[in-house]
Amino acid sequence: MRRRIAVVSLLSFLGVAQATATETWMSVTLDGRKIGKMLVERHRQDDSVVTTQTIDLRINRGKTPLVVHSEVAATETAVGKPDAFTASSRSSGQETRTEGHRRDDGRFQVSTTVGGRSSVGLLTWPKGAALAEGQRLTIVAHGFAPGTRYKVRNFDATKQQVANLDVEVVGDEVVELPGGNETLHHLRQGLVGSDSTRRIDLWVDDNGNPRKTLSPMLGLRMETVACDEACANAPDQDLDVLRSSMVQAPRAMGSLRVLPLRYTIGIEGDAHSPLATTDEQQVTRVRQGVYDVTIGDAQAHGEARPTAEDIAPNPWVQSNAPEIHALAEKVAGGASNDLQRMRRLRSFLSDYVDQTGLDVGYASALETLETRRGDCTEHAVLLAALGRSLHIPTRIVTGLVYSDRFAGASRVFVPHTWVQSWIDDRWVSFDSAQRRFDATHIALGVGDGDPWRFFSAMASLGNIRIDRVAPVGGIPFMRQEPVLRTPPREPNRSQPVTPPRNKP
Repeated sequence: MRRRIAVVSLLSFLGVAQATATETWMSVTLDGRKIGKMLVERHRQDDSVVTTQTIDLRINRGKTPLVVHSEVAATETAVGKPDAFTASSRSSGQETRTEGHRRDDGRFQVSTTVGGRSSVGLLTWPKGAALAEGQRLTIVAHGFAPGTRYKVRNFDATKQQVANLDVEVVGDEVVELPGGNETLHHLRQGLVGSDSTRRIDLWVDDNGNPRKTLSPMLGLRMETVACDEACANAPDQDLDVLRSSMVQAPRAMGSLRVLPLRYTIGIEGDAHSPLATTDEQQVTRVRQGVYDVTIGDAQAHGEARPTAEDIAPNPWVQSNAPEIHALAEKVAGGASNDLQRMRRLRSFLSDYVDQTGLDVGYASALETLETRRGDCTEHAVLLAALGRSLHIPTRIVTGLVYSDRFAGASRVFVPHTWVQSWIDDRWVSFDSAQRRFDATHIALGVGDGDPWRFFSAMASLGNIRIDRVAPVGGIPFMRQEPVLRTPPREPNRSQPVTPPRNKP
């Protein structure tokens, strides 16, 4: 760092435009176990400020390691006006990249590339939204007097969404960091209207730069702390996030799967229920932190009708791709209605994705179509794309599903993803990974297939407990899918319906 400052001083003496550069290394831990590192770099040249944040994480899902690399960069003016942003992530060889640049008319041209396929669109910048430098300047401008409260609008380049945050200044604290104690300003941030389990604590220096953060992740405590480069690059430790996100079942569920079920579910630290109300799942608040949840056949006219995003393609659910539409047409064949079409697509996909891959972070529909590999999320995005390509509104559901045994644990609910399609004025579930939908599927959130919605719905895991489950009456669960009279045969890989494994 001293060398960089010396170079800047020399340039200033010679009359060259002044530039400054700083870097902060951070160690990333989850429940006290080191899982990665972060590097934050800030470069200023004249009126331009570029802030880059690079994160490398390694976690385990069962016995399978998942390695994630992400980088977010923001280019802004010295007063925090956004000019450009980029966000990229790579996991198990899959790469996603988003780039946005301000045009002369003030709008941003945004290109998104997922699995080698690109799409371009225009973004009207959200009023009052800030990138990294704008966020830092806002923190400094409001000061650090204890009890100060204000709201900020932070733009997330990865999600292309705005987070509306409530900020509270807690006060000054002496914080123990690997390099020694520092007196820092403690801030507490939370989404407007969110509960205490979803808040982020930050400790910043006088310039508003984070030196420590603490946030929830899958019910665990994720912490970043500033340290030197050697500390940040120290070896990571094994941590199985899949096992830590499981929820124990109060009883064996095998004999109950064919019946409608009623659950008593507790949410620790609850202020807003993470449970989703759908046409198949009814949620009733019993008291603070306790809910009655009934799951059964879909009932019409309970939920709102489909929105534009339930039918539209996006970078993850590429329903407008010719190969996806051709496959859907081939598989659906002569089905006479949307229910039959979705059943045929579900049945086909259960066999088509024939390689389970827990090391796949979150693949797109086209990537899954090509590799035939993944877990429940890959099943869901491809099934949603197939359904939408036939003009059937289809959305992706994130939640929990029961398993008698999973990753060495018995009688547990594990994180899971499936789809719901709009059929006969109701949302009906289909699960190609499990081959059937039943009342052991507990929905936490619905979305359009963008991975940030998946991880947002998973934020409450670790705070959920299932206290009781019992059948509702004795009526069989009608969503058990019957065997079709003429089911579409799973073709071998030499048949035309199977897309090529290599991209042209």
